[in-house]
Amino acid sequence: MSGLEQLYQQIIIDHSKHPHGVGLAAGEETSHQRNPVCGDEITLALRWDAAGERVEAVAWEGSGCSISQASASLLATLAEESAEESAAWTPAELTALIEEFREALRSRGAMPLDEERFGDAAALSGVSKYVARVKCAMLAWVAAEDLLQRREGSAG
Repeated sequence: MSGLEQLYQQIIIDHSKHPHGVGLAAGEETSHQRNPVCGDEITLALRWDAAGERVEAVAWEGSGCSISQASASLLATLAEESAEESAAWTPAELTALIEEFREALRSRGAMPLDEERFGDAAALSGVSKYVARVKCAMLAWVAAEDLLQRREGSAG
């Protein structure tokens, strides 16, 4: 195992043991996603700025394998870092990020995630080599996508 693979593995382990963004508030609109193959479950909420135009944070609760839990934690961390840099995501920006994440994870290792764009979430690039684990890594991202689609549907 290369040094980079070891680092990525450690990031996934750290985020699964010490997750970021855990904790939902009463009344939040959530999306619950489940992987029936392995039993992973994620319930996720997007927290919006006061104007309701940008995602300031991602909150979640869940159970399952280290990959699904780390992926949710890494998505929450990425949202937090974006907001801290005054670059909280618009719905279109988050949609593009989710699509890029999905494309990389479905590439079977041919397209690694860009570390500049995805930060520590790029550690999930290696999951793309294991088709059975891709859904684990995608669970939180699919929940975010579901919330965006519902929001778009209710606004239209």
